Amino acid sequence: MKNLSKIVYSLVSAALLLGVVTLNSCKEDEKLPPIGGFDNADQVGETSLVAYWNFDDNLKETKSGATPAYQNNNSFTTGIKGKALDLNDGMLHYNTIAALNSLPSFTVSAWVKISNNGTKPTMIFSLTRPDEWAGAINMMAETGWKAAGNDTLNLKCLIVPKIGTESTFQDNRNEPSKGGDQAFKSPNTWFQLTNVWDAATSNLYVYANGKKISNPEWEHRLFNGNPIGALTFFNPTQVVIGAFSFNVPSWGKTPDAWMTPMKGQIDEIRVWSKALAPEDISSLYQLELAGR
Repeated sequence: MKNLSKIVYSLVSAALLLGVVTLNSCKEDEKLPPIGGFDNADQVGETSLVAYWNFDDNLKETKSGATPAYQNNNSFTTGIKGKALDLNDGMLHYNTIAALNSLPSFTVSAWVKISNNGTKPTMIFSLTRPDEWAGAINMMAETGWKAAGNDTLNLKCLIVPKIGTESTFQDNRNEPSKGGDQAFKSPNTWFQLTNVWDAATSNLYVYANGKKISNPEWEHRLFNGNPIGALTFFNPTQVVIGAFSFNVPSWGKTPDAWMTPMKGQIDEIRVWSKALAPEDISSLYQLELAGR
């Protein structure tokens, strides 16, 4: 009887153990509910993603494998997802990434943390033009427009495409005096900034935290009375993160006094070769905010 009891006990224990293992396996296999039909941020516009910096303890652009040709005053800190780039009057410069030389439409997204209102403009991401301070694409914060300590941000996208042999400066930003979503505030906290050019409509948009904040009066862009359409750039382009192109020593240019490198943090820079739909931008924000 004792042997029988031992056998029964062993069988019951094994069954209970199997139940625990099975339950744990089920839990591991469970998926979080999709957001906008996506399980993670990498799925948003997946086939059109042409550049991505995650800054998880490395400075590599993951699609091309490009590493900085020049870097200054940068380190890593805790980001919105994993690690982030921390700049203390710092910058990164990358030589030409071929996939970025042609972007008829584009979306650029990044998580940013800045607290330097009352100082000079902040260049977050620039796709450069040869020998010019303003790049073909410029993701900026007009941090010089507000008094120090003011948590209202002016967030701007400036593009300078090639039209024939000419260039044309085109920009859009939020106008805080209009209130609502345009009065965007970020008191030294992380926020997601997204710039979009839609060639089909010739519209330029700025989003923050998944919502459109740009001024509708400035969205539709014309050159000599005609919609701009698909963008053409002066090539070759290069990438500068956290500074103006004239801050790159190898360019041999003297930056103006207002062209200073960034103080702040940047994470999850993504560039797509298309205009993401508003609902996809909202989903991207929610997914990255959730660490997905």
